[in-house]
Amino acid sequence: MVCLHNEAHRLARWGMLFLTAVCLGQGNQSSQIQALTIQQAVAEAVEKNLNVLAEKYSVPIAEARIITARLRPNPVFSVSGDHLNLLPPRYSAENKAGPSEYAVRTDFVFERGQKRERRIDVAQAAVSTAQLQFLNTVRSVVLDVQSAFIDLLQAKADVALAQQTLDTFRQTVQINTTRVRTGDLAEVELIRTQVAELQFENTVAQAQLRVDVARSRLQVLLGRRRTDALPDSTGDFHREELGVTIDALRERAFTARPDYLALQRDAARSQAELRLQLAQGKVDYTVGTEYRRQQGLAGTGNSLGIFFSSNLPVFNRNQGEIERARQEQSQVDARIHALQATIENEVQTAYLQYTTAQASLRRVEENMLSKATDVRQITERAYTRGGASFLDFLDAQRAYNDTIQIRNGALADYAKSLYTIDSATGVSVEGVSRQ
Repeated sequence: MVCLHNEAHRLARWGMLFLTAVCLGQGNQSSQIQALTIQQAVAEAVEKNLNVLAEKYSVPIAEARIITARLRPNPVFSVSGDHLNLLPPRYSAENKAGPSEYAVRTDFVFERGQKRERRIDVAQAAVSTAQLQFLNTVRSVVLDVQSAFIDLLQAKADVALAQQTLDTFRQTVQINTTRVRTGDLAEVELIRTQVAELQFENTVAQAQLRVDVARSRLQVLLGRRRTDALPDSTGDFHREELGVTIDALRERAFTARPDYLALQRDAARSQAELRLQLAQGKVDYTVGTEYRRQQGLAGTGNSLGIFFSSNLPVFNRNQGEIERARQEQSQVDARIHALQATIENEVQTAYLQYTTAQASLRRVEENMLSKATDVRQITERAYTRGGASFLDFLDAQRAYNDTIQIRNGALADYAKSLYTIDSATGVSVEGVSRQ
């Protein structure tokens, strides 16, 4: 019995040392923790998330292509010297060779088929697509931030529960220690409470680890560096009820989802691309003018030349690019149909998650929570008075903890389901700038 008592005390001391180290580590970081609401976290992620910042460059890149599309072909300037009197035999009155000629020429390309207008149409459609794809990246990041924020709220709630339970068993250990000294309780009961206290110390440490991991994940999503303050979640779980039907959610998704709108804009871009490639199949005209000076033994002379040239569309009429644009248009149409099915499934799944989480939360709060609380309180009072064994008290406490953790999980699942619906319908990016 003495060995068991010493072993329990030794384990308890190691547990206390471990918990103290964890608490000291938390204390060193406490000054570097910044409390945020979920709205503040989302706003910071939209502004500073690294993936969002990288995707944001796609918009000015697409806008720069409009500048290129508006440019006209440069004229070609040529200077030439011909029949130069540089090699023997030299020009002379006897051989009548020459004269030397010097020319300055400029050629202008005239694009046909409205190529410039078609290039501008393609570039402008690409800008709209890039803006919507940027919003879709924001939509994904916002959902990740909301999910991480809820995970942090749940982890903190579990820590609070574990700490409350640990405080209860610490008080029980103190009471039982006094009762053992007075001979009112067997020493084995004290050892059992000490072992339970050690177990719950470990539970607190594990729960705190989950909090730290959730904070680190949220820090990365917010775009904060390692040396920046760690974020902390404040506020309650999102518990609003939906006031719309699933059909209304589907309709909203097809009018607000940025990835779906981006594919529709990409379809318009593919149509503009087909018109551009058809225009590219039309040959361009090149018109040139030339000033030529002849200077020889018989005298000098100035002349003006006018030139016209054009490709003969015998072999290459841009057939390959035209066919590519047509196939690309068919591909975009197929992607739109595939995304429609995906969106319908995502909305359906999100709605099912919402109804399931709602029912689970109601079942826990209306049935399980009050019963587990009553059983714990009754058993604790009975154990204090000697009317129940420690194992009964421990089972009641663990059942209560399990119920609270189930409730915390149900609250988190319900909040996540609401945010998932917002993401699936595109509501989460309403009001976000496309730039």
